[in-house]
Amino acid sequence: MAPATSAVCTEPRTAILLAAHGERRKDASNEAVFRLVRALSDRALAAEVEAGFINGVPTIAAALDALTAARIIVYPLFASSGYFTRDRLVALIDEANREGRHIRILPPLGLDPGLPDLVVAFARNAARERGFAARASNVILLAHGSRRNSASRNDTERIAEVVRRRAVFAQVEPAFLEERPFLADTASTLSGPTVVVGLFSGEGLHGARDAPRLIVELGRDDVAYAGVVGSAQGIEDVVARSVGEAILQDIRSRTEVLSMSRLGAVRDGVTSRQNA
Repeated sequence: MAPATSAVCTEPRTAILLAAHGERRKDASNEAVFRLVRALSDRALAAEVEAGFINGVPTIAAALDALTAARIIVYPLFASSGYFTRDRLVALIDEANREGRHIRILPPLGLDPGLPDLVVAFARNAARERGFAARASNVILLAHGSRRNSASRNDTERIAEVVRRRAVFAQVEPAFLEERPFLADTASTLSGPTVVVGLFSGEGLHGARDAPRLIVELGRDDVAYAGVVGSAQGIEDVVARSVGEAILQDIRSRTEVLSMSRLGAVRDGVTSRQNA
């Protein structure tokens, strides 16, 4: 389903691009991302809002081509600052930006300062739905992980530490799909009600299939799956806040440049009259 992208905007010269990994499976709709596009469009933060995917449709290049604004804010819907965010996305944007438009890439979702509080609310709601008392419940943050790149581990451990400091849950620990500790490893160290939060930005294979399967394999009835954080209620608030702040910073920067330019013109005029 294609997103609605037009909006009565507060900043007509700026567009927003939500960049995600995406899925090409026949049963994959990437609907969570398009739902986020519609939510941001409704908030009228910018002239246009589009989604682009590294592995899906529309591609990053096609999404950029669909945008007409001269300035573009890119919000990477990735759970860490790993290969896809730092390398692949940057390369795709550079290749597609043939017109030399001003493009600013923000830190990814995994580094967003609003994410830990979203995780807390997401896990607490899942605990409530299962009848678990939050203070007596553990939380496992399940992320991708990688044996070749430490970004996923580092960012997940950072989020876990921030959530842990909120003192809402009994224990908060990380687990990974592709490196230790795996979900079974972490779960074996925790007793009592446990909520697993998928630190995935979309409803792809890992969040929709791998995580539920691994939880079933634990053979415990006191472990609940909250789902993927990219589909959590309130994700639009987190993204809108960061994008809105970036747009305001851009406006202030342009205003300062314009003011300095006008001041320079006035000074030049005064100097010219004095020399006449």
